[in-house]
Amino acid sequence: MSELYRNAAEQSDAAELQINPVFARPGEATSLPKFKLPDGMMSGDTAYQIIHDEAMLDGNSRLNLATFVSTWMDDNAQKLYVESADKNMIDKDEYPATAAIEDRCWRMLADLWNVPDTTDTIGTSTIGSSEACMLGGLALKRLWQERRRAEGKSTERPNLVLSAGVQVVWEKFCNYWDVEARYVPVTEEHLVLDGYELDTYVDENTIGVVAILGQTYTGLYEPVKEIAAKLDEIQAATGLDIKIHVDGASGAMVAPFCQPELEWDFAVDRVNSISTSGHKYGLVYPGVGWVVWRNKAACPESLIFHVSYLGGDMPTLALNFSRPGAQVLLQYYQFLRLGREGYREVQQGSIDVATYLSSEIGAMEQFELVSKGDTIPVFAWKLKPGERNWDLYDLADRLRMRGWLVPAYPMPDNLTGLVVQRIVVRLGLSRDLAELLLAAVTEEVDFLENLEAPIPREKQRKSFTH
Repeated sequence: MSELYRNAAEQSDAAELQINPVFARPGEATSLPKFKLPDGMMSGDTAYQIIHDEAMLDGNSRLNLATFVSTWMDDNAQKLYVESADKNMIDKDEYPATAAIEDRCWRMLADLWNVPDTTDTIGTSTIGSSEACMLGGLALKRLWQERRRAEGKSTERPNLVLSAGVQVVWEKFCNYWDVEARYVPVTEEHLVLDGYELDTYVDENTIGVVAILGQTYTGLYEPVKEIAAKLDEIQAATGLDIKIHVDGASGAMVAPFCQPELEWDFAVDRVNSISTSGHKYGLVYPGVGWVVWRNKAACPESLIFHVSYLGGDMPTLALNFSRPGAQVLLQYYQFLRLGREGYREVQQGSIDVATYLSSEIGAMEQFELVSKGDTIPVFAWKLKPGERNWDLYDLADRLRMRGWLVPAYPMPDNLTGLVVQRIVVRLGLSRDLAELLLAAVTEEVDFLENLEAPIPREKQRKSFTH
């Protein structure tokens, strides 16, 4: 009888689960505190459903044309991600295979970026390109300090020269590490840092110059070779030997494949270090960046820590300690899966979609292109002068209502009067989707052109350049 009773009870429980779905089961909470821990426990199914439902309110990441961050990976990558989500990259003694793969990845990048001697170089993975930039900047500062001390000179008031169009990480670097930021203004004639009047910004306290390979505002490359040539002239005139960090967050994973003739990497003698974002055009989900130095001497030993309390002697070169190992494995997967040929095909496909979109948008009578998407697959446009009852912020709002996030924002200081709109093309934005986007842009522009009065609202002029 007890066995029959147990079977009947199990059947009854199963029936109740079918009759009473999540949120309708007896005793389940339907309203929970937002800013303090609940007092009791709940079903995992209910907790999942609450979070799942709230996350549905986010936009569709595939239609987010503001972000540079990867939003798609294939099924094998998904499996690898789940299998390795528990790996801590810092614990190299416990996860030696993952540590070895990390080493292979940055060495592959060093080779890709034409490091002079693959046996005399150093690099590391990071949480993203922001941490990689921080490490590149810190190495420049430490090298400058060591050189100044050896010469018996002051190490106070270091400065870093960079375009006003840099990503916010460089503002953070200068703020956090007590470095004066010397921003070279962007103008209509000089939309990027190109060496123009560079001699008026550098001096004996300059720790380095940042060159951006793929500016976030427009997608344009800063000409590393021209900047280096200007610094050569400055050294010849003043004796100042100033190195370059290339912020290749996006372009360092595009240029080697799609613009192989471009001279921007370690083939340029003044390049001290290069950073990139594995989770942008490295084609990996968020959580990985990379930085590589020209040689071991370019990264001071004082930046490397040795710890033993996790087992063995483990050198660490990072601002973060614990960090995900899964994304490093995903990066290696992409390197093996795609190779040079695959990366070229993927990135060129994105560039082709970007240049198709830019040519179509540039042909519209209301717009003028600022960039074309033929460097990294990113382009921007502005409104042509004229009287109208709408602006690019209005167009951004109309597109957002249809699910497309296409940001509008002002350019940096000295050019803030210029408002542009930008599209970032990533793996996953197909030609078919691009045509649907163009149809939406055309329809919304037609709607706005027929407005009899401006839209009465307070515009949110936020920057979506990250």
